Amino acid sequence: MHSLKRYFVTPYFMAQVVVVVHSIVGLLNEGLNSAWLGSLLATLPFVVFFAFVILGKLARTSENLPLIIICSATGTILAWYLPSQSYLPLMYAAVFGLIGCLLYVFWFSRYGGRDSSVLKVGGKLPDFTLFRSDGSAVSSNEISQSPALLMFFRGNWCPLCMAQIKEIADQYQTLDKRGVKIYLISPQSSENTQELASRFSVPMTFLVDTDLKSARLLKIAIDDAVPMGVFGYDVDSVMPTVIMLNNEGEIIFADLTDNYRVRPEPSTFIKIFDEYSSVH
Repeated sequence: MHSLKRYFVTPYFMAQVVVVVHSIVGLLNEGLNSAWLGSLLATLPFVVFFAFVILGKLARTSENLPLIIICSATGTILAWYLPSQSYLPLMYAAVFGLIGCLLYVFWFSRYGGRDSSVLKVGGKLPDFTLFRSDGSAVSSNEISQSPALLMFFRGNWCPLCMAQIKEIADQYQTLDKRGVKIYLISPQSSENTQELASRFSVPMTFLVDTDLKSARLLKIAIDDAVPMGVFGYDVDSVMPTVIMLNNEGEIIFADLTDNYRVRPEPSTFIKIFDEYSSVH
C-alpha cells in the first residue's frame, strides 16, 4: 500500500496545477457564473496549501484540513449546479478536487497505525549506532548520558521536517539552558546531512542512520516512502518521530504521530522537560 502512495502526491499536485490553470481559462471564456467557478474553488485551495508546504512555510498542519475539504465539496456542488459547455468542470471538481483531497487527507497522509512497543515512556533506548557526517560513530548509550531530544526526520527533501528543525534551532538556547542535547537523525547521505548542518549556527548534532538500521530497531522505518520525483535519496525512509530522554536515559516522551503533517511544537518539549524537572 505504501508503494502506491509513493506515486500519488507528485502527479496529483501537478494535475491540480493544470486543472487550476484550465479552470481560470474556462472562467475567462464562459464567465464567472459558470461551472468553472466550482472547478477553481475545488482545486485552488489545495494548490495554495501545498505551495506553502513546499516553500517550507509550515512545520505542521491540522489533522483533517477541514477548510480545504469544505472548499472542495462546495466547489463540486457549484460545478454540478452552474451551467457549462462541457462536463469537464464537474469532473475536475469531483475527481481532482474532492476525491483527490480526501485521498490526500485520509489515506496518503496517514501511516495506518504505528508499533509503539519499543518506544514506551519509562523505558530506555535499545543499543544502536548512528554516524556523524565525518563517519564517527555515536551510540545510543552515549546519547542516553544526558537529557536529550532526538528527532528522526525524513530528509532534506521534506519541507515540513525542515520547518520543524528550524523551529527547534530557534529554541536551542532555551533547551540548552535545561541541559538538553539535540540530535537530528535521518537515513539520508552524509553529504546531505552535512549540507543541512551548515545551514544552522547552533551546535545541534546531525546524525546519519545508515540503511535505517536504528529506525528499523525502533520500529519507525517505512518502506517506499519517498515520493516519486524526489532524487538523491533512497526510497525507504523513516516516520517522523521525536523522543525525549531524561538524565538517566529514560524515555519521558515519544511522539509517534500517525500523520506526517501532525507534529508537536517546541513549546511541548520545553514544557515536558520542565514538568519532569519539577518533580525530580
